Amino acid sequence: MKPIVVLGSGLAGYTLVRELRKLDRDAEITLISHDSGDFYSKPMLSNALAQGKTAGSLVTTAATEMAEQLGITLLPHTEVLAIDRERKELQTSAGVFEYYRLVLALGADPIRLPLQGDAADAVISVNDLTDYARFRSALASAKTVAIIGGGLIGCEFANDLAGAGYAVTVIDPTAYPLSGLMPEQAGRQLLAPLSALGVSWRFGAAVKAVDSAATGYALTLTDGTALSTDLVLSAVGLRPRTELACSAGLTVNRGIAVDAQLRSSDSDIYALGDCAEIGGRVLPYVLPIMHAARALARVLAGEDARVEFPAMPVVVKTPAHPVAVLPVARDAPGTWVSLAEGQGIKLGFFDERKRLRGFALTGTHSAQRSEMVRQVSAD
Repeated sequence: MKPIVVLGSGLAGYTLVRELRKLDRDAEITLISHDSGDFYSKPMLSNALAQGKTAGSLVTTAATEMAEQLGITLLPHTEVLAIDRERKELQTSAGVFEYYRLVLALGADPIRLPLQGDAADAVISVNDLTDYARFRSALASAKTVAIIGGGLIGCEFANDLAGAGYAVTVIDPTAYPLSGLMPEQAGRQLLAPLSALGVSWRFGAAVKAVDSAATGYALTLTDGTALSTDLVLSAVGLRPRTELACSAGLTVNRGIAVDAQLRSSDSDIYALGDCAEIGGRVLPYVLPIMHAARALARVLAGEDARVEFPAMPVVVKTPAHPVAVLPVARDAPGTWVSLAEGQGIKLGFFDERKRLRGFALTGTHSAQRSEMVRQVSAD
């Protein structure tokens, strides 16, 4: 038998293999990784600095140990160049490999803004251990950090950096933090707590240019103002890695299009994690990845399984003011209602039949997320 081949050693890839091994101890599995294949928690990258974590200390299990524990063939530092769907072969930097079923768990790349200026290439994004190591090295000579983007990752890095003693400025063209996740009344709850920690905010403007300065960098904003900083971190989101799927002729929209069984337009190829678009949605969070991986493991083990997503709140790691939110679509019919205030805010989103469909909890109210999930599920 040809092996099941998994491309990617992130949370999606390794969770899938773990779940599959629970169902089938004998299946031949090959995991191909473009990096070391070491296992670590990627969500930790945005809150590891204040804990004094280095790139090496974030690794929880070395690649060789992962391969032994899971009983798989692991190919680290291997680039996949092409998929031959007719022959069911992969052309890689380490040679040609056959597959029986192929799983694309390729992840996503940081969005690179089209910035002007002679130092545009100096802007750092943190998307893996190598990025984090470079980021830590750059911080050694920095005191001030400008963060492009006030979304989830931008706010987490702002809290982490300020907690580690850096002066942080967050720049975002919207009007308040976390504007893509929750309403303004909730997002504005982060302003004062993070400001008290040492975070400055620049809303209503984007970065236009990054130029070298005598010390650090000079940023020009779209509102005509300027900003000096020692380091620039971009946290404006991720773009699913779809180039390999596109070149193989698979259907790709925002991500690699798959059905409820995680199957692509080729019945022998599946996609999972940040690179996948499941039923028209890209879900780059831990909980949906875990649910999808469990469902796909059952499919690969021969079951007629489909992924079903429960209510899955997003937890924002901002210790200065914790946040838990169950987002709703921007065009969803319904109303946000304030349920409680105090040390934060508690909002519920109710549809036209008065059923709870989403929520935004900040501060002390964030501890109520399990209770709120039960209310959503009960409806």
